[in-house]
Amino acid sequence: MLLKRVITALILLPLVLSAIFFLSTPGLYAAFSLAALIGAWEWTALMGLQAPQRRYGYVALVAAALAAAWFATVEYHVGNWILGIGALWWFQTLNFLPGFPENFARKPWSTMKMGTAGLLMLMPAVLGLATLHGGRHGIARIFFLFALVWLTDIGAYFVGRAFGRRKLAPNISPGKTIEGALGGFLAAIPVIATAPWVFGFGRFDWTPLVLLCVVVIVVSILGDLTESLFKRLRGVKDSGTLLPGHGGVLDRIDSLLAAAPVLALGLDLFGI
Repeated sequence: MLLKRVITALILLPLVLSAIFFLSTPGLYAAFSLAALIGAWEWTALMGLQAPQRRYGYVALVAAALAAAWFATVEYHVGNWILGIGALWWFQTLNFLPGFPENFARKPWSTMKMGTAGLLMLMPAVLGLATLHGGRHGIARIFFLFALVWLTDIGAYFVGRAFGRRKLAPNISPGKTIEGALGGFLAAIPVIATAPWVFGFGRFDWTPLVLLCVVVIVVSILGDLTESLFKRLRGVKDSGTLLPGHGGVLDRIDSLLAAAPVLALGLDLFGI
């Protein structure tokens, strides 16, 4: 399993890095949209759709929404509105995560509600990544996002394994602990501390950035838990099998889906 994970990562990493470094922002949006469409296909399985025409129909709907989001952002400058809607979606997951699974047993989500949730997960995230890339020091901003999310995840994993005692969300992801989450915050401190020099932020007021990073870390954890919730609801371990050793695309990007629109919107609103 570990060998498969390493091989898959070694194949994917150069592709992702090449896209970030060498593609224009519209090209990067298109590349990330393709990944989002694969995620949309996996989401149809979590929605419970079985007929191929219905699954392909949903993927086509997501593709149309991604194209419309790009056009509306370029022509009418509504990007922050789309990012804001995406951010609100992730924050409102706090309404249904604590009550799982009883809340879903009492009132199962309809296909339309699940489909809307998928759109709100995928579309703002792709736009958020493109927004970061298209701004000042765009490549550095994307790596700032990646470093923040990945170090949080790594810190949570190792601290949770070593010191984890109190469960964070036992009915959703029994392996996650409160101690692990705190470890994730600690692991992300070097990323925040080196922001002016490593990630091109320059001189700025530290307070807004630190507050924003705390919010991004929290929402990245919510992204992970939310995808775990829907997988548990469907009774599957992974969202797909496309990535050997890793599962599906959604399994690898769940935290980024939540963090990208929040960071992109926050940097703009704070003027960082």
